[in-house]
Amino acid sequence: MRFTKFGKALCIGALSAVIIFGVTSCIESYTVGYLYVTGTVTASTGNNGIISGFDIDHNTGQLTRINTLPLSSGGANPVRAVLTIGSRFLYVLNRGTNAAGNGDCYGVGNNACQNANITQFAVGGNGSLTPQETFYTQGINPFRLIVDSTGNFLMVLDHDAPDNANPSSADNCALALGKSVTTCGDITVFKIDQTTGRLSLVVNAQVTAANGTPITYFPIPANPVDFVLSSGYVLTLTGAPVPTSYPYTGGTSVWPYTYSSSNGQLTLSQNTVQPLGILQGTAIVNASSVIYVLDNEPITVTFNGSTITSQSQILPYTVSGGALQAEPSGVFPDDPTLGNPIQILVESKGKYVYVANQGNNVIGNNPESGVAGYALFTSPSYELQFLPDEPFPSGSGPQCIVEDPSDQYIYEANLYDSTVTGRFLDPNTGNLNPMRSTAATYALQGPATWCLVDGRTN
Repeated sequence: MRFTKFGKALCIGALSAVIIFGVTSCIESYTVGYLYVTGTVTASTGNNGIISGFDIDHNTGQLTRINTLPLSSGGANPVRAVLTIGSRFLYVLNRGTNAAGNGDCYGVGNNACQNANITQFAVGGNGSLTPQETFYTQGINPFRLIVDSTGNFLMVLDHDAPDNANPSSADNCALALGKSVTTCGDITVFKIDQTTGRLSLVVNAQVTAANGTPITYFPIPANPVDFVLSSGYVLTLTGAPVPTSYPYTGGTSVWPYTYSSSNGQLTLSQNTVQPLGILQGTAIVNASSVIYVLDNEPITVTFNGSTITSQSQILPYTVSGGALQAEPSGVFPDDPTLGNPIQILVESKGKYVYVANQGNNVIGNNPESGVAGYALFTSPSYELQFLPDEPFPSGSGPQCIVEDPSDQYIYEANLYDSTVTGRFLDPNTGNLNPMRSTAATYALQGPATWCLVDGRTN
């Protein structure tokens, strides 16, 4: 059978339509995960906390608001949140407010946070959140929250231990850390019920109070800045000056506890701090089995063959016996144009490292805010090299940086301009490029404080 030219063209056109339809129908848009952002409501009294939530589109990275969100975080000034037990439960740490009604909490008395809590949420279908119960730490001014890899225990870093209100040489700080120590911070440990998600307090089996009962927290040296769980140890960045405002900065050393994943106990592995040779530590982060300490003070080093002066630096370590062992490659400079690094992300394939820099406290445009980017080389030795196109733009004052569950997109939530910024991760170059066919910036109802992703969508 022979076709005319018109017939051939018609047949080819029909076949092309079938092929195009088949291809496009296979590229189905679907939600690959959820992005949750904690923050406060602009122009509200008491810094009321909220949780915003977004569907993450697999094909474009576009964020679409979850219908049931935002909702109240269960308190004022939420600063951290974690998911656990197969993403069935979300816990939000709300710092509370001081006597003046704001979140600039420090010390004891009128400047201390009141009504701080941990609010538990059940994660339901389509990323919905339902409030469950409220729990309370043992100390004053809680500000950090982590969960162990088993999902059995949750830990809270309290800037001030309860005894700080009436310090003495016979208080629990002194009993745990030495007679000369009359004030300290603490870690409150909770066991997580694997069925209900309910938290129950883990008491300190190592230290007995003056009345003969175990104390209900684990003391750490005064003025902590951040903490992390790695290789069976809880490491607290501490040694900062006595704060007169929040957030707390100025970490100088690390305090180690040995951690038991079977009962949640923290045991002193060495009754001394480890000086790091820094003065302005802002964060300690565990990423791909490497401990990173971020330090907001100037450094001049020879880096990738050039002499670089940077406003801040990154110190990588491994953990051995509760002590930090410096990587042989030494310290690395932050991008010279950025400042105040507060969070670090190693992307899922372990090839690239990104550092979120908050910059200075400026509402709106903030030239020191942005994301520094590095290529990561682990052989023959640990090494970072600046990516050619870094630094990458962000919103003003990023507070966190996360990778989506499909390993395609990077998001950060911003304090000063109340936004979420998303970028496409080029797997070949490590560059963070503008999103493909979608907006890259999403407005929030108020300043962002933390973000996390959930890959469970059923």
